[in-house]
Amino acid sequence: MARFEGTDSYIATEGLAVAVNAAVALGRPLLVKGEPGTGKTELARQISAALGAPLIEWHVKSTTRAAQGLYEYDAVNRLRDSQLGEARTSDVANYIRPGKLWEALAADERVVLLIDEIDKADIEFPNDLLQELDRMEFHVYETGETVRARHRPVVVITSNDEKELPDAFLRRCFFHYIPFPDEATLRRIVEAHHPGVKDAVLEAALERFFELRETPGLKKKPSTSEMLDWLRLILAEDLAPADLRARGGDALPPLHGALLKTEADLHLFERLAFMDRGTRR
Repeated sequence: MARFEGTDSYIATEGLAVAVNAAVALGRPLLVKGEPGTGKTELARQISAALGAPLIEWHVKSTTRAAQGLYEYDAVNRLRDSQLGEARTSDVANYIRPGKLWEALAADERVVLLIDEIDKADIEFPNDLLQELDRMEFHVYETGETVRARHRPVVVITSNDEKELPDAFLRRCFFHYIPFPDEATLRRIVEAHHPGVKDAVLEAALERFFELRETPGLKKKPSTSEMLDWLRLILAEDLAPADLRARGGDALPPLHGALLKTEADLHLFERLAFMDRGTRR
């Protein structure tokens, strides 16, 4: 069986690779947490590419119900068809719409199922999937059939920790927290996405990025994905290393809109710049 070690475009730390392979070996869902922008959703896509397994994505919203991942019975459409005398109403299966979990279980080959941002849904959402994810089967009451996994899917579940997940659900998962990468790892990530970037530019960009990220009082720290966006703009504008370094009391980096996403953080840096100018007088 193929093992996940990362891909050319996705740098996986040793701990992350161990977590993915352990979850696959155990047949348990991999629950991945970490601050936004650390590559949780992208991880599932890269596992799919690395293992050569098709990807099925289930993006959870605040209104999503667990049952929708199994199937939905369109009773309204069936009633309308019966009023029109449609022959297809005699078979209730015509009004059953398979959900993402059904698709994953019924697939002819092993797939990767992404359940993205599970913490957005109601607190009962994970509880309602306990048995289905554990046994990899469920019952369709309207037709009397049982849907069972032909090939146990690799399940990746992401969470931004907006809600606590139930202990019974956590017990059934293999857990991994993706920490924000250190400078060496972030350098590898950047080089994977922007090969050939000049060392001097990358060094200045990383230095300024970590200075900004470690500023006390910052409400939303810039993420890995925002660093990649910022560097893309730097390369597009052909900025020099000197352009990226703070100078003359300028606390804001160039093209800072790629990094700072709240008004409070902008005001914070404006105050820092004002204070810095005051100390220089």
